[in-house]
Amino acid sequence: MISGMWHDLINFFYTYFWEPMFTRSGYNLINTIVYALAIGFGFIYAYRYVIKPLNVKIDGRFFLAATPMIVFGATVRALVDGGILPENPWLLTPGIFFTAVFLFGPVFVLDAKMKTYPKITFAWGTILALWANYLLLTHVKSWHPYELTMIHTLVSWAFVLAFYKWKPFDKLYLYAVLAHFYDIASTVVGIHYYHYHEVHWLEGILVRHFGAYVYYPWITFILVVVYWVINAYTDDEDERHLWYLLVYVLGLGPAIRDPAQMILQV
Repeated sequence: MISGMWHDLINFFYTYFWEPMFTRSGYNLINTIVYALAIGFGFIYAYRYVIKPLNVKIDGRFFLAATPMIVFGATVRALVDGGILPENPWLLTPGIFFTAVFLFGPVFVLDAKMKTYPKITFAWGTILALWANYLLLTHVKSWHPYELTMIHTLVSWAFVLAFYKWKPFDKLYLYAVLAHFYDIASTVVGIHYYHYHEVHWLEGILVRHFGAYVYYPWITFILVVVYWVINAYTDDEDERHLWYLLVYVLGLGPAIRDPAQMILQV
């Protein structure tokens, strides 16, 4: 009986977590919930037991320091899909998150304790991001997907910035919104022009019924709801900024990865 349960657990893990990493079959309801909880609790743990004790505020400088890490992780993920780097679990989603934390966590702590933050963190992240992008640029097969992505991005950013000027909201959340509209642009271009498929289960249903451009109203709605929930239920400013950072990471990561995959013609 025990061996049968163990066999079922292995099959469950293989079907919902391990196999999707290598077959690119996408996310399912099970791993979506587990990954979301893991990332959420990971952010809470990092804030309470690492960031806060170091007296580091989550502000514009923190966003700046984190950006190269995101660029590095997302680019490496695309390089794996393009066959430039090996298919290693630590370089695939969600393993790449742990790899990024392993590479940046100790540097961040050292940077804060040496009172040089965010200089060392930003410099280290930039070096790794430049290395990853060097590999990317030397293997580009077509720039056209990136050109289309930037056209969509700049047009949508113009609307976002016009709204922000008319009705300002927290500037750190603006960074998150801009990251997500960059992500929307790359997703729309990939699906509408290059016939990629949506890997997230709910968005996949929406795309099948309404087309790729449904992302603009759908993600806008989500961003508005998330902003309202964060501000309605979080009193501490640093904690609000922590959740803004999570939204930023979840937007910028795919925004970097997807165009990289397309210019590699994955």
